[in-house]
Amino acid sequence: MLNKRIRWFFVFVLIMIGGWLFYKFVYIPKSTYDYVVVKKGELTLEVYGIGNVSAKNFYPISSNNGGKIVQIYKDQGEFIKKGELIAVFDPVDLPKQLEELQVQLKKAKLESKALKKELDELKAQYRLAQKNFRRYELLYKQGFAAQIEYDKALRDVKVLDAQIAASKVKIASSVQEQKRVQKSIEGLKEKLSRLKVISPINGYIISKDAQTGETIAPQQPLITVVKPNEVWIKAYIDERISTNVKVGQKSLIVLRSNSDKKLKGYVARIEAKSDPITEERVVNIAFNKVPKPFYINEQAEVTIATGSIKNALLIPLRAIHNNGVWIYRQGKAHFKKIEIVGKNLDVAAIKGLKEDEKILIPNPNKKPLFEGASVRI
Repeated sequence: MLNKRIRWFFVFVLIMIGGWLFYKFVYIPKSTYDYVVVKKGELTLEVYGIGNVSAKNFYPISSNNGGKIVQIYKDQGEFIKKGELIAVFDPVDLPKQLEELQVQLKKAKLESKALKKELDELKAQYRLAQKNFRRYELLYKQGFAAQIEYDKALRDVKVLDAQIAASKVKIASSVQEQKRVQKSIEGLKEKLSRLKVISPINGYIISKDAQTGETIAPQQPLITVVKPNEVWIKAYIDERISTNVKVGQKSLIVLRSNSDKKLKGYVARIEAKSDPITEERVVNIAFNKVPKPFYINEQAEVTIATGSIKNALLIPLRAIHNNGVWIYRQGKAHFKKIEIVGKNLDVAAIKGLKEDEKILIPNPNKKPLFEGASVRI
């Protein structure tokens, strides 16, 4: 009989210990909720979007001539300065043609020099022939010279005059030939200069579009460059929340490669056309200070501050359930509908509550909340 009482005593003790453990480690945790207190403050209204790093303009740099690339000196991921050499094309036989033209020009100049010297000699002979003619003309008139001598002196003057005229024509022709060859030389030099591709801008190379040894067509890009101050985020905003987005509004940018860092920016442009399929509006967000390096097409998240609500009652969004909240009053849970007047990613401004009221945070791992449920905080 005594042993039986002892056994029942131990059973009772075990039941009491089990009940206490259940109450302490199961019931109390399951009925104890986190809570927040309704506070007054200013709510910054925000609009969110996802996009990619892009740029206002992309600058493909090419050659007007094309041909085989001897060497490309720049690569993607490098900064390039205006006037810096990008690539050189194979000149083929242009240097040989230039050398031949330079020889022709030298020959034409020498010929012109010889013709001018010849002209000077002819002019000297002409002056002598005229002097001789005047002497025979005087003697002929006085009857001291024969007709044949007079005619010969006159013929010598006319022959030299014709030779001088012919020499002048040759000199003029030689000068024209020099000009023609000089223009051909200048044209070849211009072609040779175009075989060197020089950067017209300062910028950052985002792609190398051709390789050394490759033969490309005219206007085919060698590299593509962007100006760092034109880099921005091409963000997509749902049309339903884009109404209050305006140019100039401040924004925060989070790049996928550095998700812990928020970069400052602003709305630089709102594109005039929305995407008819996704029903999103394209908003371009410029950086206050462009990160270096940057990567075109990298994914980014943007937060645009579109306004604020001052002196508002604020609670976390996670406390709102079915357009209402669970209020804690004297150990009991009571559900109350509220009106949301504005919100951002984490916080909502509401109506229908009082300042300093305690709001329970629903938790699926705890005891389900119902009207009048006993809860702890």
